Amino acid sequence: MPEVFNVKIQKCDTEKAMNDFIAFPRKLYKGDGKYVHDIDVDVRNFFDPKKNRALVDADVQPFVAYCNGQCVGRVAALISNKSNEKWGKHNVRFTYLDFIDDLNVSRALLDAVGDFGREHGMDTVEGPMGIADFDKEGMLVEDFDQPGNIMEFWNYPYYVEHMEELGFEKSVDWLQFQFDVPEVVPARYARVAQYAREEFHLKVRKISKYQALHGYGLKIFHLFNEAFAPLYGTSLYTDEQAMDYLKSYVPMLDMDIVPMVENEKGELVACAVTIADPSDGVRKAQGRLFPFGWWHILKSLTWGKSNKAQLMMIAVRPDMQGLGVNALIFDDLIPIYHKKGITWCETNPQLEDNMKELSQWKPLNPRTVKRRRCWIRKI
Repeated sequence: MPEVFNVKIQKCDTEKAMNDFIAFPRKLYKGDGKYVHDIDVDVRNFFDPKKNRALVDADVQPFVAYCNGQCVGRVAALISNKSNEKWGKHNVRFTYLDFIDDLNVSRALLDAVGDFGREHGMDTVEGPMGIADFDKEGMLVEDFDQPGNIMEFWNYPYYVEHMEELGFEKSVDWLQFQFDVPEVVPARYARVAQYAREEFHLKVRKISKYQALHGYGLKIFHLFNEAFAPLYGTSLYTDEQAMDYLKSYVPMLDMDIVPMVENEKGELVACAVTIADPSDGVRKAQGRLFPFGWWHILKSLTWGKSNKAQLMMIAVRPDMQGLGVNALIFDDLIPIYHKKGITWCETNPQLEDNMKELSQWKPLNPRTVKRRRCWIRKI
């Protein structure tokens, strides 16, 4: 590819620029079957304060890069004020970073993020990270042969070379795991699950989508706030943010594979959010709901379900961590996965030094895949 010299960075303050921001990955990843496009309307809504109430506590600016009138890259700069306040940082984050294989383009985009941060009193650039944990985070740095999914970024290998060349360093890495659903519940899970039921009087409960959207869903996010508080870059979800996520994700869920764990007082002490992976349908839709994209997505969520489950979140109340509560979740899920034809699973990214979380997969003989990185550089 010829080297680009006359790179122009433009804020997405026009309809054309925003349309180019949303459409650019279709051109960049055309013909690559591993990439899963974001749904166009979801990307647009991310930048709309009326649709994304997380923006109440964040500043955000999307940019596109042009050369000779052609879009050659995109990025969004964002400042999570709640996260910076919690962790005592002055960081500007980048997200939705995509670019052709030209260092002048990637440099111009990331310099635009740095300039945006400097204008707002920031001293460090980090990313890819979103405003909250439900936003995608981490750049793929290994396992590029593995297909992506709707919950994560996927990128070409040359992205890593660009980040290193531009002086970015590792801040943290996340790991993902894959495992085959065992024929029976592993003995360790079954034994510990029975102990948790008898010793702590815990039970698994399933809720309806209606219940999730009318009160119980907020309990889940309150649990997330407690369980994930120590993790890198996190901040608390407000009830308004929680409702935004619930309205987006609950319609996609099969509540049979979303187990809640309650104690004898009816308090929520753990939960797992898993989903039959709809990525094949989203990939076929190419990010567009119309005219026929909705059909592919609906098919993947209903009668054409995948044999793969995506484990989006597992949360345990801090005072119950290390007591085997997770075993109750697996003891419940494994037989249901079999009934639904789910034969293998993939976890969402997990911090490589979060040993409590990483150790829970051992009885399932997991395969480590998809190392992801948060990069950092001083402005």
